[in-house]
Amino acid sequence: MAEVKDFSSYARKLNRNSDDGSSPVGDSSYKEKIRSHRLKVFFRTIIIAAVVLFAVIAIYISWRDKEYSEAVLTMEAAISNGSDSKVVDLSGFVIQYSKDGVGCYNSSGQPVWNQTYEMQNPMAHTCNSVVAIGDYNGHHIYVSNTSGSMGVVDTSLPIRDFCVSSQGVVAAILDGTDVTWIYLYDCTGNTLASFKTTMKDSGYPISISLSPNAELLCVSYIYPDEGKLKTSVAFFNFGSVGQNSIDNYASGYDYPGVVVPYVQFMNENTAFAISDDRIMFYTGNQKPVSKAEHLLGGEEIRSVYFNDSYIGLVFMNNTDDGEYRLQVYNTAGEQILTTYFDVVYSNIIFDNKQIIIYNEDECVIKDMSGHNKYEGTFTDPIKVMIPTKVRSRFTLVTSRNIMTMNLK
Repeated sequence: MAEVKDFSSYARKLNRNSDDGSSPVGDSSYKEKIRSHRLKVFFRTIIIAAVVLFAVIAIYISWRDKEYSEAVLTMEAAISNGSDSKVVDLSGFVIQYSKDGVGCYNSSGQPVWNQTYEMQNPMAHTCNSVVAIGDYNGHHIYVSNTSGSMGVVDTSLPIRDFCVSSQGVVAAILDGTDVTWIYLYDCTGNTLASFKTTMKDSGYPISISLSPNAELLCVSYIYPDEGKLKTSVAFFNFGSVGQNSIDNYASGYDYPGVVVPYVQFMNENTAFAISDDRIMFYTGNQKPVSKAEHLLGGEEIRSVYFNDSYIGLVFMNNTDDGEYRLQVYNTAGEQILTTYFDVVYSNIIFDNKQIIIYNEDECVIKDMSGHNKYEGTFTDPIKVMIPTKVRSRFTLVTSRNIMTMNLK
């Protein structure tokens, strides 16, 4: 017969131990081991995460600050264009236009679409993936995107200036007999809005810009004021907010004794204006307000370049630092960089936190701290240099072909 153990006495012993605050045999050491193990896992995880973070930061800094010493060119396709043709970048596609027509090519040089027309003085304006080409003093504006034609606008009156939004909406300054008109059209030529201007009442419009979503229009008017010139920068809202305002007027600012020949939207919330003595910033997607203003000390601005994040003003410098000085501002109106260069530039591009300065023979690439990342020359004269999604790769367009340039 098997022996029957008395578990009741053992249970009573456990209860007595629990009553006087003690623990079962080995329980405290077991909990200590669990606590110690958890701490080891925790600190091991922290150390691994710190090592990984440090490695990621080191790799990013190395990538961000990487300098390039050579460029490898790869031929993509042969193209032909006349001496009077001009080339612009359209979201990575190549737009080539002249008096006779316009064509679009992808980055590999393959034709996407083309359109013929006849113009005397063609002008091109872009917004994101939309391009509008019109004839100064002509009556037609051709609107296209990277896929093809979106439509043609017939203005009836002579064109003095125009701009386009990312949806293909066109704003145009038109010369009437006694008055100057500002018209808004959709991409197929239907009139969306119009208002007239006279030198006596509102002044003459010398520059216009549409916001990318076409809800806001900025106009710079110049007019005489007590024997002096005066400029007004006005904003018009064509969305729901502006429907209850006279002539869709949203806000505006006067600049006595100042000429403001250039206004431009950077994005849907930010616009800027350039005068002969200052740069002005405006913010707001309904009724823009003045955000910042910087006097330029009487220096002449040679050129203005921008994207949706940065604005660059180029001045003559003529010091040992460089022949030219580039001042860069962000959308808040803050000057974030002053850098110098010697390239007799034809274009400056802000892309992927890089500054690309080039002409047909050479280029220099800087980061947003002004540090030179690459300097080099081209074997063939370049018409346009187009950034790609890879910051070390560019599309080059010459008069004979399209090439890819990889920096090493």
